[in-house]
Amino acid sequence: MEGPISPQFVADSIAKHQSKVNIGAHAIFLGQIRADEKEDGFVTGIEYSAYEEMAEQAFHAIREDAFSKFDLTCMHIYHSLGLVPTGEVSLFVFVSSAHRRAAFEASEYIVDEIKTKVPIFGKELVGPAGAYVWKENN
Repeated sequence: MEGPISPQFVADSIAKHQSKVNIGAHAIFLGQIRADEKEDGFVTGIEYSAYEEMAEQAFHAIREDAFSKFDLTCMHIYHSLGLVPTGEVSLFVFVSSAHRRAAFEASEYIVDEIKTKVPIFGKELVGPAGAYVWKENN
């Protein structure tokens, strides 16, 4: 997805699931860009890039793994590419299941897997001069 993930996109995604009456729980994770303080100023955004084919393969493997480990009804993963300003959403994970425990556990598992296995890279835009610094994942 190019640029930030809008609140309207998240709302529309939720609305599309109202007709799926076998779902009893949704877990939603939204990764938002923080204005962290760095040596040269505050982060004003993150520019995301990816090895897209490899990233899609990694997302597919994470989806398959999550469906085999947890009793899920459906799952959606969206990660931004391009510039995402502070305060905006760059990662949207939406997991649905019949019961809350599976949704909660799967959501945490999926986010952890994305952070460690998907080749998406972020350069933080820092300070008034707009210098780019490679982002380190925590």
